[in-house]
Amino acid sequence: MKAVLCVTLDGPDALVIGDVPEPMAGNGEVVIRVEACALNFFDTLITAGKYQVKPPLPFSPGGEIAGLVDHVGQGVAGFSPGMRVMAYLGHGGLREKIAVAAERVVALPDAVGFEIGSGIAITYGTAIHGLRERAGVKRGETVAVLGAAGGAGLAAVEIAKLMGAQVIAAASSEEKLAICRAHGADQTVNTSQVGGPSFKAALKAASGGRGVDVVYDCVGGDLAEPAVRALTWQGRYLVIGFASGDIPRIPLNLLLLKGASAIGVFWGEAVRRDLAAFRADMSFVLEAIAAGGLRPHVHKVLEMGEAREALAILTRREAAGKVVLSFR
Repeated sequence: MKAVLCVTLDGPDALVIGDVPEPMAGNGEVVIRVEACALNFFDTLITAGKYQVKPPLPFSPGGEIAGLVDHVGQGVAGFSPGMRVMAYLGHGGLREKIAVAAERVVALPDAVGFEIGSGIAITYGTAIHGLRERAGVKRGETVAVLGAAGGAGLAAVEIAKLMGAQVIAAASSEEKLAICRAHGADQTVNTSQVGGPSFKAALKAASGGRGVDVVYDCVGGDLAEPAVRALTWQGRYLVIGFASGDIPRIPLNLLLLKGASAIGVFWGEAVRRDLAAFRADMSFVLEAIAAGGLRPHVHKVLEMGEAREALAILTRREAAGKVVLSFR
């Protein structure tokens, strides 16, 4: 069978399509015929050996998939051949079939398409974990989302709004901000027009001068410190990722003076430690999508042979929503 493979740690441009053996389901595993695989910014890093997880070569990128159950191993209940499912993998999804631990697989409702279903685990899972479990967002609080038009950011906009927060979306173009407003953002800030101290002022102004309760930062870099400065008393700064490529150095006196907290959000490790919570969160998200309460946005669907271009879109930070590879 075919797979997109990382054979050297030279980044997305070095990916190749190769032949790999078909998987067989082991004890407690489900083999899924992949219909769609969503990509994330960390896929651009993992293929260059710059991510905290470093799989042995060769490996396939792609941390989340949707497809049809091909067959199941011993000890698996609740899944049967032909069922529509989605799954969180971490990596390995860019191949025609893959064996996955059954506890990482969730049934996909008929109302949710494969392209949508493939792209919710990481972004919406991170948003729920970060906003609810780590920040404890309360109804009426103000949440600022940095990098709000990307897959992770747009999911956070929607989840924060669903939790009853006032949402400020920060993104780099008016086109991206329009998408954020369509997905629930109350206020927007164009980061191509304001930076440094002016970004702090823009966030404060968007919050009515009060300051923001929670910053959900997918970007890092130069926006981080002014975002922390825009926090209100006992605000929470959530460290999600570093799409800018730069890990910021935050002066700790800012946290002291505001009684504020900097909180790491490592969703993948949280899933490893509590898979039951992962499945519950995914069931909640899927039900909300089926009911119309959440509307995941797909930026572009490409074919398996276009994996390099798909990752290049993420590298160039062009995506508004998810980039998905279809295997149909």
